[in-house]
Order: sequence, then C-alpha cells, then structure tokens
Amino acid sequence: MELHDIWFVLIAVLWIGYFFLEGFDFGIGVLTKLLARDRKERRVLINTIGPVWDGNEVWLIVGGAAVFAAFPGWYATWFSAAYLALVLLLLALMARGVSFEYRGRRESERWRDAWSWSLVVGSAAIPLLLGVALGDLLAGLPIDSHQEFTGTFWDLLTPYGVFVGLTMVALCVVHGATFLALKTDGPVRERSHRVAGGTHWVAAVLLLGFAIWTPTLGDAGVLRGWLPGLVAFLAVVLSGYFDRARREGRAFACTAIGIGLTVVAIFSNLYPNVMVSSTSDTYDMTVAGTASGHYALTVMTVVAVVLVPVVLAYQIWTYVVFRRRVTGPPSTGEPFRADQGVPA
Repeated sequence: MELHDIWFVLIAVLWIGYFFLEGFDFGIGVLTKLLARDRKERRVLINTIGPVWDGNEVWLIVGGAAVFAAFPGWYATWFSAAYLALVLLLLALMARGVSFEYRGRRESERWRDAWSWSLVVGSAAIPLLLGVALGDLLAGLPIDSHQEFTGTFWDLLTPYGVFVGLTMVALCVVHGATFLALKTDGPVRERSHRVAGGTHWVAAVLLLGFAIWTPTLGDAGVLRGWLPGLVAFLAVVLSGYFDRARREGRAFACTAIGIGLTVVAIFSNLYPNVMVSSTSDTYDMTVAGTASGHYALTVMTVVAVVLVPVVLAYQIWTYVVFRRRVTGPPSTGEPFRADQGVPA
C-alpha cells in the first residue's frame, strides 16, 4: 500500500472520529427543545457535552487540514465547489458554538429561547451539510478535464447527497438520545429512552436505503461495497433492542458503530477515487492523481505517528474524568464552575 492510500484511509478515520464524537453532540443539540421541560433540564442536557463538545470539533479541523496537505488537488476542487455550502456550514458552527456561551448571559426567557433555537438549527444543519458534501463525492459533481468544478450551488444538491445528509441527521439524533440515556438520570433519561426507541426506526429505514443505494454508485464488490452499510443498518436495529432492555452502554456502542460504518461505506465505495465527475468517467479524480509528493506525505506520516496518540490519550482522559451521570445543576447560590458545563 502506497503512502497516499494510507492517507486516504487516515482521512476516512478522521471523518469517522468526527461523526462518532460530535454526532451525539449534534443529536443532543437537536433534541434540546424536545427533551428539556425547564431551565434545569436544559442545563442537564447541555452539561452532558459541556466539557467535550469543543474538543470534538478538532476532528473536523484536522480532517480538513489533512485533505489540504495530503491531497491538494482534491482539496482545491472539493472546497471550491462547495464554497457557498462551506459558508453556510461555518455560520451553523458559529451559531451553535455561540449559543452555548450566550444563552446564560441574560435572564430574559426570550433571549434564552432564541439561543436554544440557534442550538437546534445549527446542530441539525451541520450534519446535513456535511452529509451532502460526503455524498456528493460518490454521487458525482460536474468536473472538467482541468479538475475544475463547472456547476452551480444547486448542482451540489444531488439526490444521493441530500439522502446521505438526512441519514446523518437521523443517526446523530439517535446517537444523541442514546448518549443522554447513558449520561443522565430522572425524567430526562426516561424521555431519552422514548426518543431513542422511536427514532432509531427512522434511522434504520434510512440506513437500509443507504446500504442498498451506495454500492450501486461504485464498483467496490460485495465485501467492500455492501458489507459496511448493511452492518451499519443491523447495528442501529440492534441499538433499539438494547435501548428497550435498558442497556444504555451497548445501545450507544451500536449507534456509534452504525454512524462510523456509514462513513466507511462512502469512502470504501469511493476508492480509488476521491471525487467522481458526473461530466465524464475520464475526469474522475483519483487518490494517486491528487496526492502530494512522497516527501510531504512522509513528513506528515511521522508527525501523525507522534501526535495522534497524544490527542487520543487526552480525549480518552477527558471522557474518563467526566464519565459520571449528570443529575442536575448546583443548588441556588452555589457559584458556577467550569467543570459543571455551561449555563442553561
């Protein structure tokens, strides 16, 4: 296996890590208005992800940087084609991030409600836009012989891309609901179980369609083309069984497998391409044709071998420290501390 092939796999791993870790953050953000009945319960929901959500965003930044450094040709075409979509993505990321910090700055219910909706909309828009972007890689975009995008914004809304975006939103909601059932107690936990039990069927149906549709767009064979999507579907179905049995850890593990293998299915069917051209098969952009030089990839590999274990160790330590269930905010009059999350 060549270095550029290894980096294609590593980029896929970064996207898997992002949706696995940030997916439940998105799901909790979408469910904030549905599950929380008052300020105390909103505080409980947000405190489950308060210590980790911004650290999870690192995976997106590193994923984009890895594409830029390892495959500059892919980066130039993909990010140029999705320029307007990237602006929308950045707005959604900012709206979601600011909502955590600003919601508790005033006592006005109108103010808090506005930022709550900002959290909901931003948390739904991000996986939708990223799902469309990943789906477009396989569905194909109008790319000419010079590896330049020749379409418009509306060409980005391919049927398959939009379907992948909706699937990712549904998976994030189920992932977030199972995480809340694992991390909370009391009424919020009970509602999380009900939401997970109801929405995992929606995610399973979408995943079944995804598992059938995705291999038809590539030529990866049975093992690499069909298996990831089908196992993802089975994992989400199994998560419903574990949720009903109140085995929250296993249910969460199944949704994690489902969302991870969904990304695997896209990349495994995409290889050896990085972007498919809907203009002509001869204009498809390949892993080998868009990669950086051997020296650059070698230096990047050394840096990754040194730094990635450090990042992983730090994130694992963070989750171990904040592993306990969140039961509620501090009593009235007790000062707010950073390790308790963010204000509701």
